[in-house]
Amino acid sequence: MKTLNNYKFCDNSLILDNFTKTYTLKIRDLPSEEKPREKLMNNGASCLSVAELLAIVLGTGSKKEEVLAMSERILKEYGEKGLVSQKNPQILSKDLDIPLIKAIQLIACSELGRRFFSKNENGLSMIRTAKDVFEYVKDMRELPKENLRGIYLNAHHKVIHDEIISIGTVDSNIIHPREVFKPALEYSAVAVILVHNHPSGEINPSQADRDITEQLVKVGKILGIDLLDHVIVTKDNFFSIPVQY
Repeated sequence: MKTLNNYKFCDNSLILDNFTKTYTLKIRDLPSEEKPREKLMNNGASCLSVAELLAIVLGTGSKKEEVLAMSERILKEYGEKGLVSQKNPQILSKDLDIPLIKAIQLIACSELGRRFFSKNENGLSMIRTAKDVFEYVKDMRELPKENLRGIYLNAHHKVIHDEIISIGTVDSNIIHPREVFKPALEYSAVAVILVHNHPSGEINPSQADRDITEQLVKVGKILGIDLLDHVIVTKDNFFSIPVQY
């Protein structure tokens, strides 16, 4: 792990299973006051877990999976951030093995949230070190699949945008620079931090991780947008891949 120095922007002004059968608790088995809809009506939405809220949105499960179990699995496999970032219902349906109509419901709900949400400039997160990144992405540390995430900063080190770029093995043949820098241009970011998780718990970067970092640094120089860091996270630790300018 390298020394946790504060991030500094470059001056770019001149740059143009098993077989044991188990029983899954179903919503109908719950006491009336613990069922998601009744719980919301009696206690308010803030008292519900994310999985319970998701179960209300989905309404029903499928023939092979009860709705609450489906909600919990979706969150475990995809993560909250990945779920909100995905905009293609076909991909979501395939990745999560859920009916297409369920994927459409989830994406429609996420889009409503994006449109209703307005950023408070004074409440934006500030990131200056790799340790800040590790704390910021606590929601993705235990995901079972690799997520590559872009965190986009303004000139004051504040997060102005944050999105999942890809889900699956991080590979330089799959990740294209335009996918990383397009949001930076769209949101007028001056810098981007890449972060991805290693579900295996292995903290050291692969050669592919290093190659991607080197490639994106070069592209960033051309665009005048700093790639400040590429951070690998596991459940309990992180590694900052050295960024050389």
